[in-house]
Amino acid sequence: MRRTQDDIVDVKLLELLVCPISKAPLKWDRERNELVSRAAGLAYPVRDGIPVMLPSEARPLSQDVPGRPG
Repeated sequence: MRRTQDDIVDVKLLELLVCPISKAPLKWDRERNELVSRAAGLAYPVRDGIPVMLPSEARPLSQDVPGRPG
């Protein structure tokens, strides 16, 4: 999948954002185009370069573990 400039999260924005649930810092997962909160066990999508920080839109990280229900 080809990435565009819109898919890239601004580094300064990333420094300001925290997980809305845990208030912990987020890690940028470039491959999946997500912001990851290990503390909350969630990954927030980035759509058109805009982080979607709604818990209802987040993906549980347990989906990353093969054989583990997510």
